[in-house]
Amino acid sequence: MAEHLLEVENLKMYFKKVNGVFRRKTSYVKAVDNISFTIDKKETFGLVGESGCGKTTTGRALIRLYEPTGGTIRYDGEDITKLSAKEFMPYRKKMQMIFQDPYASLNARMTVSDIIGEPLDIHHLKTGKEREEFILELLDRVGLNKDHASRYPHEFSGGQRQRVGIARALAVDPEFIICDEPISALDVSIQAQVVNMLKDLQEEFGLTYLFVAHDLSMVRHISDRIAVMYLGKMVEKAPKSELFKNPMHPYTRALLEAIPIPKLSSRNRKREILPGEIKSPINPKEECRFAGRCKYATEQCHQGVPELREITPGHFVSCFYADK
Repeated sequence: MAEHLLEVENLKMYFKKVNGVFRRKTSYVKAVDNISFTIDKKETFGLVGESGCGKTTTGRALIRLYEPTGGTIRYDGEDITKLSAKEFMPYRKKMQMIFQDPYASLNARMTVSDIIGEPLDIHHLKTGKEREEFILELLDRVGLNKDHASRYPHEFSGGQRQRVGIARALAVDPEFIICDEPISALDVSIQAQVVNMLKDLQEEFGLTYLFVAHDLSMVRHISDRIAVMYLGKMVEKAPKSELFKNPMHPYTRALLEAIPIPKLSSRNRKREILPGEIKSPINPKEECRFAGRCKYATEQCHQGVPELREITPGHFVSCFYADK
């Protein structure tokens, strides 16, 4: 049986919103609402869904860039949910993040050498000549050369900047990396290069990934298990092959049908277009979050929130009629 590196139970991330003329009315944006999952050591766990579903917020809550509203996060068996900043510092070294926008996440006033070396300085890992040599080794490992060390972020292409971000994440020898849509801002040809590099790095260093994305075809290429989120809720979770072979939730099926395929192969393909728009996450009703867009919805779907239950071994679905 695989050993869990990360265990997340009933994670909640609510953002307070004050309204009204006298600012006395309080509401909450329930960006992540009571989700649970585990990630095994050396596994890639894919988290997918449309924009606004809460997948990026989930990643930021795990690494404590956002302080969770509720729930428990265990890293290698240790509860890290309520640790102080000082107590959490050793876990900062173990848990790193690759951000979606490689330009916004890099300090424009710092050279690449300083950007990659900053985590080394914070954690007091390497100094002097050893530090310089290590930075050059990292640049080489992510497909850049030593001449790039003295340049600034604006002198690079998007793909090169993302490689700098990956090198920075690797600098402290982490065990777990949250990849927050690391390829969404890149050209298609560059996307494949970056994903293949991430797979090579995982094999070489024994890394564990949470891979956040909205492109199911790319998630399929890199992930071992995949979870689908919709409006703050996890609606389906299964091994990669099982999810693509037998999607049970209507939203998952709609996502799969939206994957682009060659024109000749799509002549007889019928796409399911979801009606309506995604609802507001502000104080949502106690009902299935997808009920307003689901053609299978019944009165029961509007009267309660379905639990994420195991339908077949390892395949969990949050739907009242998934097995009917």
